[in-house]
Amino acid sequence: MSKLMPPAHPFDDDKLHEECGIFGVVGVTDAANFVALGLHALQHRGQEAGGIVSHDAEQGFNSARRFGYVRDNFTSQSLMKTLPGPLAIGHVRYSTAGSKGPTQIRDVQPFFGEFSMGGAAIAHNGNITNADALRRELIERGSIFQSSSDSECIIHLMARSLQRNIPERMEDALRRVEGAFSVVAMTRTKLIGVRDPLGVRPLVLGKIGDGWCLSSETCALDIIGAEFVREIDPGEMVVITADGVESVRPFRPRKPRFCIFEHVYFSRPDSILGGRSVYETRRQIGVELAREAPVDADLVCPVPDSGTPAAIGFSQESGIPYAMGIIRNQYMGRTFIEPTEQIRNMGVRLKLNVNRALIKGKRVILVDDSVVRGTTSRKIKEMILDAGAAEVHFRIASPPTAWPCFYGVDTPQREKLLAATMSEDEMRDHLQVDSLRFISLDGLYRAVGEDKGRNPSQPQYCDACFSGEYPVEPSDMIEKGFRLKAAE
Repeated sequence: MSKLMPPAHPFDDDKLHEECGIFGVVGVTDAANFVALGLHALQHRGQEAGGIVSHDAEQGFNSARRFGYVRDNFTSQSLMKTLPGPLAIGHVRYSTAGSKGPTQIRDVQPFFGEFSMGGAAIAHNGNITNADALRRELIERGSIFQSSSDSECIIHLMARSLQRNIPERMEDALRRVEGAFSVVAMTRTKLIGVRDPLGVRPLVLGKIGDGWCLSSETCALDIIGAEFVREIDPGEMVVITADGVESVRPFRPRKPRFCIFEHVYFSRPDSILGGRSVYETRRQIGVELAREAPVDADLVCPVPDSGTPAAIGFSQESGIPYAMGIIRNQYMGRTFIEPTEQIRNMGVRLKLNVNRALIKGKRVILVDDSVVRGTTSRKIKEMILDAGAAEVHFRIASPPTAWPCFYGVDTPQREKLLAATMSEDEMRDHLQVDSLRFISLDGLYRAVGEDKGRNPSQPQYCDACFSGEYPVEPSDMIEKGFRLKAAE
């Protein structure tokens, strides 16, 4: 990490992280200000760094890239005045692909390129699974890379395309790309949005006055007062100008496989995905979990904040009272203090504290969104027992995470995932809790609207992190020795 961004808090380090959020606006005065607000609403998708590129007829392209939160950088009037114009795109970053060492400012998007027909900037959410092979090929052909990001491959592929304009060059470039990509891009006059043929990552279209906007989630449209128009379809490209929105479909049609973990954890609960409220889906996950894994207890308590809707659903279905047994310190940010060894040893207690008067003597059901390494779960269990709980039961609002994601989610190596090496009973013993149950994959599918659960021959979502069935073969990782489920 940069010296400006201390390492993640121990609580956050045991959670899965989205790679980034993207936002773009065209046709409004001071578009960069709207982009900054949109990125603020998408901060949960990336907290390491952010960037904005704008275009003004007189000043041309201007950009600003900064480490840290949007609120700490893109609220400065002096900075925002350097980003004039009616067209802008932005990006918030949590690194997965690229350098595993310190975050470099050159890795922060949007990326910009100057082409024979004019400049273009691009911001990407997702992960290119053949980026290593593309990078080697491009370097051998003379490309000079400025960053370690997989997204920069798109700019170089565009530069080498022989197509006549930038949207066509982007189509040409993205046909070479494997994996997951939702993209916002801009030229001097156009705002462009593209979604990969599987639609793994979200992208939505909004209307604001006479202008238009593109966003990773609908919650970012709300913050700027924009009207949600529709989702960009899997495999669709939209090119937005003063004349309106043009839609093209440059890719071979495929059956969509939207990331099911967007419903479980990544997206904000006030967003809409596939016409469904994220909050209502998470509440329904709790309902399904209570039906699949009932237990006698006195209280249902969420592990805040992501476990809250599922805990509410579990309580409603089971009839066991819901209670805030754990309180989260909302002001414990990543930049709170430089973490000394003593502070690190305090671990989760810096962020979460047990409501002792409520917990003492009670049989407690803790509802969390996932178990990754299990380190945080053990610490939370210890805090609950220290507060005098009689029993601790974990109920997890996702199936066991046993496989890494290669489509834009930061997951540990497979051997570091608890569910990759242990059965459910072994995980219960490892965490030393009275019971541990995960929602089934069928139950999760029912919660997101598939009444009969998961059809193994035709899954509706990308659920590779649970099932090990990857809709796009991660060719770079296989080259490095990763073994697919079928090869085990």
